Amino acid sequence: MNRREFLCAAAAVAAAGGCATGAPPTVRVAAGEVGGFYHEFTDLLAAADPGAVHVRPVTTTGSQANLGLLERGEADAAMALADSVDAGGGGLVALGRVYENYVQLVVAAESPVRAVADLRGARISLGASGSGAALTGERLLRAAGLDPGGDVAVTHLALREAVSALIGGGVDALLWAGGVPTGVLDVPGTLRLVDLGDLARPLRDRFGYLYDLVVVPADAYPGTPAVRTIGVANLLVTTRSLPDATAAAVTELLIGRAERLVPDEAAGTQFLDVRSLIGTAGVPLHPGAVAVYRRHHG
Repeated sequence: MNRREFLCAAAAVAAAGGCATGAPPTVRVAAGEVGGFYHEFTDLLAAADPGAVHVRPVTTTGSQANLGLLERGEADAAMALADSVDAGGGGLVALGRVYENYVQLVVAAESPVRAVADLRGARISLGASGSGAALTGERLLRAAGLDPGGDVAVTHLALREAVSALIGGGVDALLWAGGVPTGVLDVPGTLRLVDLGDLARPLRDRFGYLYDLVVVPADAYPGTPAVRTIGVANLLVTTRSLPDATAAAVTELLIGRAERLVPDEAAGTQFLDVRSLIGTAGVPLHPGAVAVYRRHHG
């Protein structure tokens, strides 16, 4: 690192600012579907302090697509479910653990399905192609003793398409990994959440510690009872090629602008404080992020 690069990095760590030119760094963040949890968070991140860092959201179909963009150098950072990152084989670094995604298995209100095992012979949308729900959903079915594509007919639809298909009878269930409530899900009107609590331990036993037992609170969807489900942490990840100064600037946003980074779907599920942000599910932190966390938390 030459003297100018060192001074730029130091300034960014101290003030989350740009370099000597005054221009803030630009970070392309792979962000998921429009109307989804990731995209809303990334939009909020972009608006939090554009004078410190210019965040450019990139619309995708979800976690696995995001990681593909990052691998090909078409994004500088990505939102992704921790299990999708883990399945990718390593090599990434994190800027922080920002939210908990709630896995939501949705059926028609009058459906006889009360548990995942009841889906044998049914048709299900496991998220859009390239989404984190595609991976998590297959694991969920296997934990319930079902073979995806064998015992259950699997398709991959974007969320709004999946909702239309479910209401119209084209599928029997859809899986969505996102915040609560997700506005496009008409719960409890035409749709209903299925309790997934009994699968938390089988998921952990078979696929690892990344799956938590969480509860969709009563009235999170108006007039509904509490429902147990599976939580998976969201990570904001990048590569070691992201300059330390840029990583520091984004990390400062996560800490210093936390109150501006809470989507409507994420109340109560965010991890935007220093002690929680650093719990990145085994993914090492970017060195630029480490410097910021050490300064804030020691």
